[in-house]
Parts: sequence; C-alpha cells; structure tokens
Amino acid sequence: MKVYLSGPMRGIERLNADKFARAARYLQSQGHDVFNPAETDPQCPLRRAMEADLTYICRTAEIVALLPGWERSLGAFAEWALARALGLHIMYLTDEEIGAGKY
Repeated sequence: MKVYLSGPMRGIERLNADKFARAARYLQSQGHDVFNPAETDPQCPLRRAMEADLTYICRTAEIVALLPGWERSLGAFAEWALARALGLHIMYLTDEEIGAGKY
C-alpha cells in the first residue's frame, strides 16, 4: 500500500531524519511503498514542502503512518487531520516497532 510517513521534524536534530529512515525501512519491510518527507522536505521552503506533502496525501496515500510524538507537531497534526477527513487508514507507529538499529 502507499504510505505517507508523518512525524515531528522541526526543532529536532537533523529534522528527525534517522527516525524517519528507520520507520520507512520498517514499513518497506512490510511491503509498503513509502513517501518519506524527511528525504524531500529539507530542500524546500516550508510552504512548498507542506503543499507537496498534503498533495501526496490527497492524491496518492492509502495510509498515513505517524511516528511517536506526532501530536506535538503542527505539520503532522495537519496531516493526521487531512487523513481523517479523507477517511484514510491511520497507523500509529511505536518506538518498539521501528527500533533503534533493527531497520
């Protein structure tokens, strides 16, 4: 399935890229096609990044997977709200699932 990976980025070292990468590998190991915004968003101004991310959710995503701490991120909260409004499946990932070094 096509999964959009969501979670906190701003204010976290390296924009939380390591945790996003582990989560993406975990989801890929489950057979999912993953859109990882930590790979694309840092190169764009915030408005352009949010436009691309929300467009992917609207047009392509079947699942929005949320990293721990998502509820403290305004961007992730917006992505969660959009997924709910569209009736998409929402997956709440845990630190145990994505592990520190497993993926």
